[in-house]
Amino acid sequence: MFEARHTMDAPTTTSADNGTAGGGGWFTPRKVPPDAPPSDREATEERRPGEERIPPTGPPVHAPPATEAPPFAQAAPAAAPAAPAAPQGAFAAPPAAPLHEQRVPPQRAAPAPEEGSPDAILIRRTMAEVAPVADKVTSYFYALLFVRYPDLRPLFPAAMDTQRDRLLKALLTAAEHIDNTPVLVDYLRNLGRGHRKYGTRAEHYPAVGECLIGALSKYASAVWSAEMEAAWVRAYTTMSQVMIDAAAADELRAPAWWYAEVVTHDLRTPDVAVLTVRPDQPYPFLAGQYTSVETPWWPRIWRHYSFASAPRSDGLLTFHVKAVAAGWVSNALVHRARPGDVIRLGPPSGSMTVDHSTDSGLLCLGGGTGIAPIKALVEDVAEHGERRQVEVFYGARTDHDLYDIDTMLRLQQSHPWLSVRAIIDQQAHLQLPDAVRAYGPWIEYDAFVSGPPGMIRSGVDVLRDVGIPSHRIRHDSVEELVVVGE
Repeated sequence: MFEARHTMDAPTTTSADNGTAGGGGWFTPRKVPPDAPPSDREATEERRPGEERIPPTGPPVHAPPATEAPPFAQAAPAAAPAAPAAPQGAFAAPPAAPLHEQRVPPQRAAPAPEEGSPDAILIRRTMAEVAPVADKVTSYFYALLFVRYPDLRPLFPAAMDTQRDRLLKALLTAAEHIDNTPVLVDYLRNLGRGHRKYGTRAEHYPAVGECLIGALSKYASAVWSAEMEAAWVRAYTTMSQVMIDAAAADELRAPAWWYAEVVTHDLRTPDVAVLTVRPDQPYPFLAGQYTSVETPWWPRIWRHYSFASAPRSDGLLTFHVKAVAAGWVSNALVHRARPGDVIRLGPPSGSMTVDHSTDSGLLCLGGGTGIAPIKALVEDVAEHGERRQVEVFYGARTDHDLYDIDTMLRLQQSHPWLSVRAIIDQQAHLQLPDAVRAYGPWIEYDAFVSGPPGMIRSGVDVLRDVGIPSHRIRHDSVEELVVVGE
């Protein structure tokens, strides 16, 4: 066990203290939720995987991605029992061969030197060591955090299954991009701003760093050294300061979260609802972005949903939500929310936005409720008075899943520069990837992909195959990870 507690530099700025989500008493739901909460696995939501982000006090590199998610305290895993001693002579080395039979071992090329800064190399070695025991590392981290700092426990939701997975992914993201300052800093700033809604404060970060290093040192003991520990302390101190500064700057211009009243609730299919809400104060965002949503039925559990329209003069916001199996937030929004209910919104995020400084055509691939941000992008182009060509491929498994096709076709009738093609898996002679290839060429287009994780991955592959360079393909983070060049 990691006994010595590390002393980290005190933060130089403080982040917002309002918006604490602990306690769940910020409003009273109209209906009392059932005693037993559903499983916290909303990872198949149409909009983006797990829709939730990294916890408020998780390491600075945790994701969108990464996902506001539910925690889960476990007792510190017991140390693995020592392997029994081998019987005397059981693994004795065989006698040396006679000198004339000995062979000179083949000469092997020296391994290529590792690339990156000294700290980056040490951090990646740590991650390689702990990757096979990711679950144990994450459980032990939370056990240390909640035992040493029990006052932080209320910042986390009651169940943490999803969060445990995202934490390690976030660390891997940071390790991969530790030397890519622009990517990492932008990533961390978004996290710092997003953490405000949990009530995260500057003084929480050193506690998290201490317990993170404690967990890593335990499970990377085979390679752990004073140099490796120092590398993690330096990296974590720098990254946490970026998040703290971003939160402090954001506090000067925006609240930690917004209340929003449900104005309309339109159940389009048995499991898809279109909700329109009215924020309690102005909510600035860009078409193509998304936000995190918390319901009164499951306090401190947040899921991400894209805005389904461009900014409106009346300030209303629209979301498309698909209820998924055991989805905490999605089921509450689809099956329980009604006009008059109040939800909370985190700050807007995402870079899947239109560059209005160019006149390039737009190629948009939307699947399921992933059509929501595509619709917002079309409205954004229309409101800017542009006549750039916009091609939309609306993918669905069945015609039943084309719940918003009428809206898209009305937009097509109003705007001659817009073309909408519905591709239904069970009826189409061409699947969505083949349909994209059949039209075009697309080399001069900017591409946007939105939908389930699998569709995003395959869509990006297709777009690259047809010649669209990676820097012109935009989509929200898959599994809340930063992907350079996408």
